[in-house]
Amino acid sequence: MRALIAFLMVFSIYAGIGPSFNTEEIAYANTKLEVPPYAKWGKMAMQKTKEKYPNADIIDYLHVGRKKGEQTSIETFQLWLKEDEKEFGVKVDIEFANETERVIKISFKEIPAST
Repeated sequence: MRALIAFLMVFSIYAGIGPSFNTEEIAYANTKLEVPPYAKWGKMAMQKTKEKYPNADIIDYLHVGRKKGEQTSIETFQLWLKEDEKEFGVKVDIEFANETERVIKISFKEIPAST
């Protein structure tokens, strides 16, 4: 939960909304939380998901992890969306060049809600 709150605070800083904080460190509950290295990719995952699903609200966010290759890496996120009465997950993979961090490909895979 702390990671989600920290990410949302960082996201609000980069998005230009909310109060101004030190972008290197955020104090929360007397604990310093560093900006995670995946924060910029998480912001991109949320922006691109909102573009792909403009009528849906992002209601949850999870950083799944990074797969590092020799030339490229893939940062993976799972977002939970709600559109009207439908809830579903979206797995977002962002592949980027290790040396330049240039985005190569962003892919989406819908995850149906379990019944």
